[in-house]
Amino acid sequence: MSTTIVAPLTIHDAEALVTAARRAAEAAGATVSVTVLDAGGHLLAFRRDDRAVLISGETSTRKAYTALQLNAPTADLVDAVQPGGPFHTLPTALDRPLLFIAGGVPVRRDGRLIGAVGVGGGAPEQDHGFAAAAVESLV
Repeated sequence: MSTTIVAPLTIHDAEALVTAARRAAEAAGATVSVTVLDAGGHLLAFRRDDRAVLISGETSTRKAYTALQLNAPTADLVDAVQPGGPFHTLPTALDRPLLFIAGGVPVRRDGRLIGAVGVGGGAPEQDHGFAAAAVESLV
């Protein structure tokens, strides 16, 4: 049995993700908060613009946590949490609340989950675009 070692998400990576998401938001004229978590759900980087709504920081963190826990972009999960959906009761089953609004995106390296980025403060579709742009920028 061979073991493949995948480099973890580093502080440098996390700071680059925050910068990329912030630049994408600024280009769109949006003011957002950005949170980056490692694979264990630990906070690696966070930025809240002073002009952003205060709760955007909590929102970005919960979006990142949701994307990490479910290993999927939060934009893809909205229908799953509607009544009758497969995840309808999931938020009550976990210690930390989840947030099923677009803006959380998993970060993968060599096909493995190494963290997540969450963006909050803009419209959900915008937040998803900013988070996805950040992940795409990570080489």
